Amino acid sequence: MHKTFYQFLMTQRNPDSTAAIAEFANNAFLDQSFPKQSRDFHELSQYLELNAGYLPGMTIFDDAWQAYLASEA
Repeated sequence: MHKTFYQFLMTQRNPDSTAAIAEFANNAFLDQSFPKQSRDFHELSQYLELNAGYLPGMTIFDDAWQAYLASEA
């Protein structure tokens, strides 16, 4: 069974890390409105652009998305 993007992202959490993807994951964990069941790039991208003030740049999401796709291959 394939993971959702959120499930993948939660594997990247690390409160002691300053890596961009870890910070993204830590903040997404605290975001109660994050679309946790989504596997759709456009839905996630749109949500993050409109609602994720904790994400300093969309390239972090793009990199995380590529890592997600690679993990699902």
